[in-house]
Amino acid sequence: MLILTKISNRIVTSLAALIILSGVYLAPVQVRAQTSILDELFVELQNPETKDWEATEKKIWKEWGKSGSAAMDLLMQRGRDAMERGDVHAAIGHFSALIDHAPDFAEGWNARATAFFVADRYGLSIADIRQTLALNPRHFGALSGLGMILERMDQPQKALKAYRQVLDIHPHRPDVIEAINRLEAVVEGTEL
Repeated sequence: MLILTKISNRIVTSLAALIILSGVYLAPVQVRAQTSILDELFVELQNPETKDWEATEKKIWKEWGKSGSAAMDLLMQRGRDAMERGDVHAAIGHFSALIDHAPDFAEGWNARATAFFVADRYGLSIADIRQTLALNPRHFGALSGLGMILERMDQPQKALKAYRQVLDIHPHRPDVIEAINRLEAVVEGTEL
């Protein structure tokens, strides 16, 4: 009986080590594959000849939304559902739980930044946008959100800078182009 217990313990220990090592070695492969896909999508997005940029943008958002965990995806979906119901405080709670469990998932930070924005909590939104951009510097959605917040905070020069950064990454967004034109007139003045 003692021998069977020792063998069982070794098997369990070996399986646990295998599971842990699989996670350690599979995660970088998944990240590299996603980075390669995103790199290709961003090349396509930045091409001025790209006609169907909306489809490319949608693919980028889809890649960004992959947490790699069903549990984290569930927290994200619960937060999004709460946002759709107009329950911003519940959404912030779900997104905060997501961030607690997956602090390297940029889209969790971006989702909570959006919820904070809707709740008019601009300082907290900006803090989450900074974290989103630290994890994903090409996040044109976070930069657009930053531009909108800075406009609302009556900081047109900073807002213009944020929108120009979006345009460097994503040159097709008509709302960003319009915001740049509007803010250039404010910041740089108009010629007589």
